[in-house]
Amino acid sequence: MFGLGMPELVVILAIAFLIFGGKKMPEIGAGLGKAIASFKKGLSDVEETGTDIKKSLPIVNEVTDVKEKIDKVKNIAKVVNK
Repeated sequence: MFGLGMPELVVILAIAFLIFGGKKMPEIGAGLGKAIASFKKGLSDVEETGTDIKKSLPIVNEVTDVKEKIDKVKNIAKVVNK
């Protein structure tokens, strides 16, 4: 986790506790959790949109087919050369 060990996390949490106090810590944690969840959801939406765009472009399908054919020929050539 970003190269942080348990001692570093304890020190960071202790400093945060001293700065914000015990009453604010749950609010900060909840807000941070919501922000991370929102970021992950947005990232997955962007990835899904990119995948949809790639699938809808006909040239991508053609290139994929050509690549598969090339890979098959390479595999046949390996078998023949052995």
